Amino acid sequence: MLKRIKKDRVLYLMMLPALLYFVIFHVWPIIEMRLAFYDYRIVGDNIFVGWKHFKTLFSTPAFYKIIKNTLVISFMKIVLFFPFPVAFALALNELRSGPFRKVVQVTSYLPHFLSWVVIAGVWYEFLSPSSGLVMDLVELFGGERKNLLTDKNSILWVLFASSTWRSMGWDSIIYLSAILGINASLYEAARIDGAGRWATIRYIILPALAGPMITVLILNVGFVMSAGYDQILNFSNDAVLSRVDILDTYVYRIGLLQGQYSFATAANLFKGVIGTIMILLTHFTSKKLTGKGAW
Repeated sequence: MLKRIKKDRVLYLMMLPALLYFVIFHVWPIIEMRLAFYDYRIVGDNIFVGWKHFKTLFSTPAFYKIIKNTLVISFMKIVLFFPFPVAFALALNELRSGPFRKVVQVTSYLPHFLSWVVIAGVWYEFLSPSSGLVMDLVELFGGERKNLLTDKNSILWVLFASSTWRSMGWDSIIYLSAILGINASLYEAARIDGAGRWATIRYIILPALAGPMITVLILNVGFVMSAGYDQILNFSNDAVLSRVDILDTYVYRIGLLQGQYSFATAANLFKGVIGTIMILLTHFTSKKLTGKGAW
């Protein structure tokens, strides 16, 4: 192994920043999760308290409301969003104009590289009740102007729409790559057999996408308790906090803002355990039903 590392030392040096990132921000925090079983002390040794913080967590009424919000938003982002990248990849594959196809791809990929701060600013202007394009169209068709960002019944769909706008193009890359990797002889055989476009999509393209779709779904299920901290933090306000307050924002509030580090660690450890269990359950269920899993 050391000989291989020495031989490919340039490649390993290129990987070093990413490895350091994962070690510092992902591996080391897992080791420090033991803080969930201690009372944190700035001065002196931490005091072991066992399951105290978990008992407090599960006895807090607000915690179950936060779990519900997290699951609802995650369901929208995982299950409802799931068909959009697949459909977009199929649509891109049908475009025959090379230059137009490239413009569509670049335009759809661009939002992925924008931070949620920028995206939130764009959507705040877009949905502005006084000058936003959406309310102008609503008024044009006889509707009444209202602020969707402060409406409890609309905010979840605003989150879903902005997340779809940001991620649909980028997430379609894996499916488009799978489509482009299909053997051309299969298309030739389909044409000889008289298959139209819909039959080709149904019997050739969709089966080729089954593997990537299952893998992406399993990986996304692992983030079921992570409903999008950055997005929620930028779109939340006092009027809709009861509908969009999720586990990550709860941990941020009680941990960093209120200084309850051990309690926040317990909440985050609970989130990590549930995510791991969901990944394993989804993998083995998929393996049992379809014969395909994440690995």
